[in-house]
Amino acid sequence: MLAKLEQIWKAKDLRNSVLFVLAMLVIFRLAAHIPVPGVDAAALKNLFASNQILGLMNIFSGGGMENFSIVMMGIAPYITASIIFQLLGMIVPKVEEMQKEESGRQKINMWTRWATVPLAAMQAYGMITLLQRSNQGILGAVSVFDFTTIIITISAGTVFLMWIGELISEKKIGNGISLLIFAGIVAGVWQQLQQFILSFDQTQIFTLVGFAIIAILTVVGVVIINEGQRNIPVQYARQIRGNRAFGGSSTHLPLRVNMAGVIPIIFAISVVLFPPMIAQFFLQARTAWIASLAAKVIEIFNNQLIYGIVYFVLVFSFTYFYTEVIFHPDQIAENLQKQGGFIPGIRPGKPTSTYLGYTAHRVIFAGALFLSIIAILPLVMRYFTGIQSLAIGGTSLLIVVSVVIETVKQIESQLTMREYDGL
Repeated sequence: MLAKLEQIWKAKDLRNSVLFVLAMLVIFRLAAHIPVPGVDAAALKNLFASNQILGLMNIFSGGGMENFSIVMMGIAPYITASIIFQLLGMIVPKVEEMQKEESGRQKINMWTRWATVPLAAMQAYGMITLLQRSNQGILGAVSVFDFTTIIITISAGTVFLMWIGELISEKKIGNGISLLIFAGIVAGVWQQLQQFILSFDQTQIFTLVGFAIIAILTVVGVVIINEGQRNIPVQYARQIRGNRAFGGSSTHLPLRVNMAGVIPIIFAISVVLFPPMIAQFFLQARTAWIASLAAKVIEIFNNQLIYGIVYFVLVFSFTYFYTEVIFHPDQIAENLQKQGGFIPGIRPGKPTSTYLGYTAHRVIFAGALFLSIIAILPLVMRYFTGIQSLAIGGTSLLIVVSVVIETVKQIESQLTMREYDGL
């Protein structure tokens, strides 16, 4: 590891890229602590500490929501816009064709950036309205001008983070959006560790050891699942053209255990947070049955058992759903047939497509089950220990480990490329 660090430091352009990325993450963390004026910070922290749903949203915003900062929405609107256009590729044939071409992908990226602005404004409006109706004095009466100014400021904060994320991605040592989420989660972990150390007593030593063991096992499991793949053997037919022979080689087609990454968890979080968040707006409704229904919805989702079951099922289902979006066995079978490739024992064409789909569904089962268990791990730990640990939960560890693996791979590829240049 020290040798790798030394190589990174000696490569001037790579060293500058790493320092630039670190500087951008520092700017992000500074922006997360610049609050919007007119907010009672103490009352806001109490609300997030007492509300599990808002606490989970705060973790993924990097603590910006808890501070009501100018970047309180994080890059969630950008992720939402990206997901929308990915799903449109399944529904609209023109968008699907654009996704296959470089110029089309650039245009979709531009549309995604434009769509981020209204989504950020809508989410900011919803969060401000929610805080105003919480009856905890977090945000007092504001004028229309102040309300509009706050929404514009928060939306500009999201666009600012989107720009920083793209600048980081251009350095090719990690995905910028993923690194911003990574920085926010690590900051949340540090805050929880500080609170734990301040309130620590000797009777909690076994709990601390248990957390450490579970964290290590989770990291090992994430690495195994993230890197696990099923290799499908592929044979290319030998062709003779004139006096020369082409093809005849053997290779493999990798099917990853976790093709969807953390996208199913992000989907599930969005769905499972939507009903109680909407219900918050109707708690003070003048119609009795609407207010009662809103209170009932919040009560149901505050039930740890129901919340855990719904969350587990959603993550499991979305893993299969998103894999269907990104994995197309028909196209793979068609490409293999065009290139003269075939799977031994399987006829080209439709039988190959059926075989790939059947094998992928069996492999993905392990990945979907693992993601679902990882998602509800914080709830299980809270049930047995009584300690709420959103930042050190399985989802956070999954994102952190995945981002670290991706970043390390990109840095190693750049080092390898420099070795080839030296030769």
